[in-house]
Order: sequence, then structure tokens, then C-alpha cells
Amino acid sequence: MTPFETIIRRIDSYKDAMIKLQVDLTAIPAMSPDNGGDGEFNKAQFIFKYLTVMNFPNVVEIDAPDSRTSSGIRPNLVVTIPGNNPQKTVWIMTHMDVVPPGELELWDEDPFRCYVKNGRVYGRGTEDNQQDIVSSIFAAKAFLDEGIKPECSIGLAFVADEETASRFGLSFILQNKENPFRKTDIIVIPDSGNEDGSMIEIAEKSILWLRFKTIGKQCHASRPGLGKNAFQAASHLVVLLDRLHHIFAASDPFYEPQTSTFQPTKKEPNIPNINTIPGDDVFYMDSRVLPQYRLSHVLHEIRGIADEIEKQFDISIEITTVQEVQAPPPTPHDAPVVTALKEAIRLVYNVEATPQGIGGGTIAAIFRENNYLAAVWSRMQHTAHQPNENCLISNMVGNAKVYANLFLQRQ
Repeated sequence: MTPFETIIRRIDSYKDAMIKLQVDLTAIPAMSPDNGGDGEFNKAQFIFKYLTVMNFPNVVEIDAPDSRTSSGIRPNLVVTIPGNNPQKTVWIMTHMDVVPPGELELWDEDPFRCYVKNGRVYGRGTEDNQQDIVSSIFAAKAFLDEGIKPECSIGLAFVADEETASRFGLSFILQNKENPFRKTDIIVIPDSGNEDGSMIEIAEKSILWLRFKTIGKQCHASRPGLGKNAFQAASHLVVLLDRLHHIFAASDPFYEPQTSTFQPTKKEPNIPNINTIPGDDVFYMDSRVLPQYRLSHVLHEIRGIADEIEKQFDISIEITTVQEVQAPPPTPHDAPVVTALKEAIRLVYNVEATPQGIGGGTIAAIFRENNYLAAVWSRMQHTAHQPNENCLISNMVGNAKVYANLFLQRQ
């Protein structure tokens, strides 16, 4: 029996333990303060103790200070297992934070009480990103339990703040003296993918998140002439911003979706009662822009559209940038991380994977900005951020085998 066959057999034996870890992780909400939570501290402590009990060596915590949380920190965990070639590490990086559950009535069960049904585990975070937190842990555990030394060193990273710009997660780590990553390492981020595992993400669109505040004049709703309806102006602005799809109309089949997207999303409450015209109104927009366009140009066009609404309704509009990331150069098609993933995916899933770009944002963009050659891959069902989020148990087990194969490859 080859080392890989031995590892595969061991991973298959972990299925029940993997489900149990999903249940335990789901029961620990880990939402950013930006999303109304208290951060990842409790979840990180659980993972730290879990790894320690399983005799993982070299578990290190890199804490980013954040006074908004009760712990005062946003923890990041890094685990390494030495390989035959200590000069190179194969990293699987996942994130501990989750998004809020949203409207609870849309869930069949409590979103933070994980359950199993029809070969899936359900609960907030089960796919994004716990599926591959679990897969990466048990892929590495198989080497410890079998006493097999990997070719390159194994690196697992569990980071904070991925859902809200990564200031306290990967960005903090890369600026920290304890930064464990090398430009020659193999870095895989399992935070996007497709149903058969055939997509390796090597490029992302630019990201622009904006906050719009329309400022008018509050008055009684029966006397609208005495005020300036900020909500009405905001509504017209939302409609007019759809013009951006025509201004930035290019299409690139390398990306999915192929065009830039400009979507109004979050809406803040304005006034609590029906019979008052609101004096101000706030909404947000999430834009994913093809890299050929500069975000400065997008912002210029948005400001022009806002100016039109200001004149039409005699109000003022404040535009605040929440996140602005100009897309960095893509990871090359023939980068070592891409060729290694292709081989592992073919062996485990019998699928020929191809490089592609996406509209979603992952922390791979931060690596690429800093000249690390990272790739994003996972076999997943795209239930992230939805009610009744879930992951296939078979994907959780299968992805662990892909990561294990990466650990066995000579890089």
C-alpha cells in the first residue's frame, strides 16, 4: 500500500469525528464586531485546545488588537508540521469568522445548532469556511496518526476577519514579525470553488464597497413640502446607479460572472414611525469590477450620478469608501500551486481542473498584492451566506484527501 493509499484509508475513518467537529464549531458563533459579533476568540480557543489534544506540534497564536471585542484581540492560529523539505511549506488557509444568520424564520433549525440530513451538515458556517477548516485539520492529522512524514512541511492557518476586509486577519499577519509565509511556499485558500472541483481560482475582480448617505430635511409626512425626503432621493439614486452596468460594460469570459457587478445591499433604518419624512437615509453598494477598469474611474462616475440626484432633489449625498481593493495581477496559470492542485484534484476526484477568475473576494487577493502566488480551490455547493447553509459530508472528506495529496507531492 502506498503512503497516499494509507492516508486515504485513515481519512475515511475520520468521517464521524469530522461531523462532530462541525457540530462543535457551529455552536461557537464567530462574527466580526462590524457584523454585530464579538469576534473569533472563543472559536480560536476551541481550535487551539482541539489541536493540542490531538498532539499537533507548533501551534502559534498571532493576536491582532481590537478594543471592540470583549477579549480585546482578534486571534489568528498557525500550525506547522515539519516535512522532508523544511525549506518549503504547503499551506491550507481557512477563516474562522462567519456572517450573521440573517432572517431566522428562513432557517429550518437554529443556525448555530448543527444537524445532519441527507448526507449534509447544516448550520451557519458549515460550508463557509468550516468545511475546509475540518478538512485541513484531518488531512494533517492523518500524517500524525500514521507516522508518515510529508514531503514539504504542512502549514495550517486559521485566520480572523475574512468576512470584513481582513484588517485583523491576513493583512495583520503579513505585517507581523511572526509572519510564517514565504514567497516560495504553496498557498491554497479553500474559500471558493464549484460543485465538481474543476475550478482553480487564480484571479479576482476589484472590490469596491461604498456607503451612501442622503441628507435632506425631516418633516411631517402630511406636509412633504416642508421637508426634503432623503429616502425618496436615495431610492432614485439606487435606480440611477444601475447605469454603471452600461458605463463599465466590458465582458471577460475568464471571470464568473463575466461582467462587472454593482449591487445595492445593506440598508440602515431611518425613522421609526410611518408619518415622518426622513431627513437622512443610508444604504450600501457592493461592486465587483473587472480589473481592466480603475476604481478611481468608477468612483468618479458614481460621484457624477450622485451629483445629478443632489440637484434633482435639493439634498446632499455623502459617499464613504468601506473597502477599496484594486485587483492585483493574477497568479500565473503555470504557478507551482496550480500544477500541484491539478494533480491532486485529478487523483482524488478524477476531474481535470482549470484556472479561472471570479467575482467574489478572497484573501488570496491580499497574498497577490504582496507577491505571493496563492490559489483558491474547494469542492463546494455554494450555500455560503444563505439560510440553511450546509456542506456535503463527501466534500469534507474528499477535500481532506486533496490536501493530503498536496502534502505528499515533491514541490
